[in-house]
Amino acid sequence: MTTILRLDSSIRTDGSVTRAVADTLVASIVEAEGPDTVVTRRDVAADPIAPDVWSTAAFAGFVPQEQWTPEQEAARAVAAGLADEVEAADVLVVAAPLYNFGVSAHLKTWIDTLITDPRFAPGTQTVAGRPAFLVVARGGGYGEGTPRAGWDHATDYLRRIFGDVLGLDLDVIETELTLAEVTPQMAGLVDLARAQLAESHDVARAGGRSVTLKLRATA
Repeated sequence: MTTILRLDSSIRTDGSVTRAVADTLVASIVEAEGPDTVVTRRDVAADPIAPDVWSTAAFAGFVPQEQWTPEQEAARAVAAGLADEVEAADVLVVAAPLYNFGVSAHLKTWIDTLITDPRFAPGTQTVAGRPAFLVVARGGGYGEGTPRAGWDHATDYLRRIFGDVLGLDLDVIETELTLAEVTPQMAGLVDLARAQLAESHDVARAGGRSVTLKLRATA
């Protein structure tokens, strides 16, 4: 039986590109892995982790456990719950839109809190080698030669966290120009945006089908 942990961070429920592409990806994995596949969902936008949980859990690491305050115990329990979910997952799907040129505050809090658990401290790599997908959406164009080339400060950071720090076998599915449909100044890019979105769904389908081979390789 395969377990998928799906992590959503878009503040939009309807019309979210990362949610839609993640839907396609997860459906493809379930189709390949079979009806017994378990999908665990955590929506950090709809059900965010309180901002003070990370700092409280982090400071608990500087004192012996028997000296933890009730607040520190509670924060560490939250971190342990997040760690349990990641550790139990065979596949991780992270849907992460670009907000204000960076990572969603909700997703960043989830990452920071997770890393306070000893199982996911830098250097541990408890889930190294497991397949993971990062589903990224950007409202504009950020490629080389565009006016905002280099302004995406989220994707490389997330590659470092999930690929290098956690050691996951990470694939990245990227969609740009997602605001073309609703931004008059981007009207000339609508066809390109639609083509990019269609390609992302195709990549998600193919990526989902590839999971079975990756899981067999790590078994």
